[in-house]
Amino acid sequence: MSKKLLLGSNPKMRKGIAILWLLLLFSGISALFWFNEWKYSLPTPVPVGYHLVKPGDLVDLPAEAGFVNNKPVFLHFFNPDCPCSKFNIPHFKSLVKKYGKEISFVVVAICKDKKYTASDIQEKFGLDIPVLFDSSIANSCGVYSTPQAAIIDVNHKLYYRGNYNRSRYCSDKNSEYAQMAIDSLLSNHTSPVFGIAAVKSYGCSLPGCKRPG
Repeated sequence: MSKKLLLGSNPKMRKGIAILWLLLLFSGISALFWFNEWKYSLPTPVPVGYHLVKPGDLVDLPAEAGFVNNKPVFLHFFNPDCPCSKFNIPHFKSLVKKYGKEISFVVVAICKDKKYTASDIQEKFGLDIPVLFDSSIANSCGVYSTPQAAIIDVNHKLYYRGNYNRSRYCSDKNSEYAQMAIDSLLSNHTSPVFGIAAVKSYGCSLPGCKRPG
């Protein structure tokens, strides 16, 4: 009797094989999920030749990302191909909606290639704010990963640069660093001092950044 006929005549064996395949598939998906969680929970390596820009340092912005009506500028450093950037979009949009009248929001999209246009990103993510593709802005602000926030005050000085939240999904209400920085700026307070979780970069390295050897 052939193996095929043997399996076909044994419902319990067929069920067992099906369950085994499902368990293997589930285990593979789970391993991939946890690997990604672990990968993006690690700090982004500081690139070779990195120049630190501290709060209070002057930031030279191009005219397109400049100041409108004497309002501070919020720069959202974003990579359309970075999973962390995608998870961050709903929270970023909520900040635009809440503070858009008091602060000028700008997306700085840094992609590996030029396949995206400003309108592509605006339409895909439902954003009605300027989108720039100038990587020099990241260097000016000391940014080397996405997603990252940088707030420039009306005196053209860096007020805050760092993470949006300790949680990858921006779900931790106690660590809404970018929003806390906005509230502090609008209340005319000095730059807030957060812990290492706010300022140590996490997420995706910017394309073109050279990792240490």
